[in-house]
Amino acid sequence: MEETIQPAEDVVDALPEVLALASSFPGATREQWLEQVVRVLNRRRPADRQLSAEECLDALRTRTVDGLTIEPLYPPTGRDLGEPGVAPFRRGTTVRTDGAWDVRALHDDPDTAAGAEAVLTDLERGVTSLWVRIGAGAVAPADLGRLLSGVELGLAPVAVSSEDDQGTAARALLAVSVERGMPLAPGSNLGLDPVAHAAVTGTPVDVAGVGELTRHVLDDHPGVRAVTVDACVYHDAGGSDVDELGLAVASGIAHLRVLEAAGVGPEQAADQLDFRVSAGADQFLTIARLRAMRVLWARVLQECRVPAARRGARQHAVTSWRMLTRDDPWVNMLRATTATFAAAAGGAEAVTVLPFDHVHGYPDAFSRRVARNTQVVLAEEAGIGRVTDPAGGSGYVESLTDDLAARAWELVQRVEAEGGLVRALDHSSLVQDVLAASREERARRVADRTAPLTGVSSFPATDETPLVRVPRLAPVTGGLPRVRDAAVFEALRDRSRAHEQEHGTPPQVLLVGIGTRRDFGARETFTTSLLAAAGIRGVLVEVAGVDDGDTEVLATAVRETGSSVAILTSSAERYAEHGAALARAVREAGARRMLIAGSERELGSDAAPLVDGTVRAGMDVVAFLDDLLDTLEVAR
Repeated sequence: MEETIQPAEDVVDALPEVLALASSFPGATREQWLEQVVRVLNRRRPADRQLSAEECLDALRTRTVDGLTIEPLYPPTGRDLGEPGVAPFRRGTTVRTDGAWDVRALHDDPDTAAGAEAVLTDLERGVTSLWVRIGAGAVAPADLGRLLSGVELGLAPVAVSSEDDQGTAARALLAVSVERGMPLAPGSNLGLDPVAHAAVTGTPVDVAGVGELTRHVLDDHPGVRAVTVDACVYHDAGGSDVDELGLAVASGIAHLRVLEAAGVGPEQAADQLDFRVSAGADQFLTIARLRAMRVLWARVLQECRVPAARRGARQHAVTSWRMLTRDDPWVNMLRATTATFAAAAGGAEAVTVLPFDHVHGYPDAFSRRVARNTQVVLAEEAGIGRVTDPAGGSGYVESLTDDLAARAWELVQRVEAEGGLVRALDHSSLVQDVLAASREERARRVADRTAPLTGVSSFPATDETPLVRVPRLAPVTGGLPRVRDAAVFEALRDRSRAHEQEHGTPPQVLLVGIGTRRDFGARETFTTSLLAAAGIRGVLVEVAGVDDGDTEVLATAVRETGSSVAILTSSAERYAEHGAALARAVREAGARRMLIAGSERELGSDAAPLVDGTVRAGMDVVAFLDDLLDTLEVAR
């Protein structure tokens, strides 16, 4: 067979010719684009309801949980963005030269015999550093040496963290190094963050030991860092991108103060801080947030008179725990892939992918492999890490970076007006109030499916076999909550599963499809999927009209399903023709609650009293399904 694939150098040589061909097409102006937008959006609107150009633009705009406006079109930036690896580090704290980032695997299984084997498997197959959680429900401090028994500590950096005793975790890592006579690899981190610990536990900020351990690291463990500023705790509490970014910077400032009080100056203190941040499924917000983080932190260190070359913010990005779902967990692989891409494109120095079964408990070998290979494939096969700041220069990303930085800096100023983050946590409700407002707005979007959760609130899997894993202990509580987006829908599914275990069938609702599939198909499919989000089975009965045969079919269906709820599904034309009569027939057959997929107006004014409510896009799905389960007498 004749070779048809051109060598890489031939493709590169041909680029000028290809670009010249593209340049021969006339350029389109914004005005021409807007003219087409207006034409398309007004195509089906009556003459007296035509939208203006500005109204058309507003229809295409979206708004984030923070209230940031995302425009439908952005012009080129047209400004000098600087270079990666140079202050203010907008384009990256470092320049990637080896085509990859630090692939960091999380290990927290208290079974250290199995954990030690998993650690070696990870390191042999692509992982370059380790993150070990120590304490209750995780690795015991005394078992850390066993977990790391096969690890060359001088080659693979190890970062530790703890939800209950950070000082003990830090000393356990140092003890392993001393006992084995092997220095910790540069980039290792003791995981001290008394501010995040106080936020999660609801206890006063206790900085005892932070200065001592930091000075010990500076004297005896070169290249090792003592502090990890953990912004994920604010993200997991429902914080928005602005919240996480602003509180991360405020927390960094707080730690600079703590270290300064312990005799560690700003320049040395800056070298002792890593930032742990979340990476979510919204790739552009994640990319822009990581870029904005570097800009803001460089500004802080500039005010502290830290030399420009040492103002970079090192970021360890962790795929969002909050976005993970228990039901249909396989979709978590897609979420993690998007988040990993965003973290890499955003310039994170280290990335941790939480396994897709993380919500169920400790991962197995397969889920660890998938988590590991998500990064390896993106780095080595997709080549994501071969370009530093690939989003740089994008009008959208640059604008979003600026907007996030400006809004987050306002939050930093509010925290500083309270006396800093330590005082804000100990003596005011500022942090809790800010996070609660974002949490409520996000919950509203999840509930009405403005923020859909694939496999949970949209396209739910109705016949999945639940995963079985060794569950983790409940996390430390007392302070900020930990809220996963999917939890409200999972609670609804739990009610339906309990009902099925008790009665042999899930709760059921009768769906009355009027006419042919062409008439009712779209709304029946929508309604069936909506019900399935709570584990409710929609039982379809098709009727052509209201003759005697159809009436008997309805009566039989109501009896067989045993459901007290029925939902009409069809087109506006069929509703106008048969809806009212069928609604009466269903009620006479025994249904106590009558709903319609669509609008009550489609039945006509005379039939409106027959209907108790509607099923439609944009409704509060969580409230509707919760009330529906109550109507079906499904126990909580």
